[in-house]
Amino acid sequence: MVDYQAYDALTFDCYGTLIDWESGILAGIRSALGSDVSDATDSELLREFSTHEHDAEVPYKGYREVLGLTLRMLASARGITTTPEQEAQFGGSVVDWPAFPDSHDALVELQKHFKLVVITNCDDDLFAASAKRLGITFDEVITAQQVGSYKPNIANFHFAHEKVERTLGISKDRILHVAQSLFHDHAPAKSIGMTTVHIKRRGNGAAPEASAAPDQVFPDMKSFASAVTGS
Repeated sequence: MVDYQAYDALTFDCYGTLIDWESGILAGIRSALGSDVSDATDSELLREFSTHEHDAEVPYKGYREVLGLTLRMLASARGITTTPEQEAQFGGSVVDWPAFPDSHDALVELQKHFKLVVITNCDDDLFAASAKRLGITFDEVITAQQVGSYKPNIANFHFAHEKVERTLGISKDRILHVAQSLFHDHAPAKSIGMTTVHIKRRGNGAAPEASAAPDQVFPDMKSFASAVTGS
């Protein structure tokens, strides 16, 4: 069991933990490609997305471009040629990805006890749109755009720890990381000695498989917030 009183800040992954990225990804792909993927199952499209997204992130490029390239690679593997307009449409679809229904209320309760920080694989402006959907003002925001790399690169975590200590006065040992993805978050966070909580919402088909041992597991943000606050 995690001793929550030992922490002053919670760092969160956003997409998959707070924002329903799988629903957003699927809606974006189907909207961009239309009838060309009408015969594809959701599981197939998420698996194909996970196959290509991480490759598209290296070398670093903005997340709109990452998504556009991911769509191009996914479509090409299916014998489909994408247009720049389709790629741009999917690249900007992040602003439409919905928040999980329990995210806002859980974050409001948690912010009564902790500083709330986001470490997200996204651009500043795209995350700003997601923050509006969450209806919360985070105490600090770290994006891939600021770092120039994407998780699971541990540089993103080191950057976050340095920024949080500089701006909020909270050291790494007083930070608890909360996330859904074993690949993007738990594996790298555990490799640098962080305590982590796994929000295990669903099968995580949009992320590559990975092995990691989070310190505690909850099925959603509501149950995590209840355990922490006793409410």
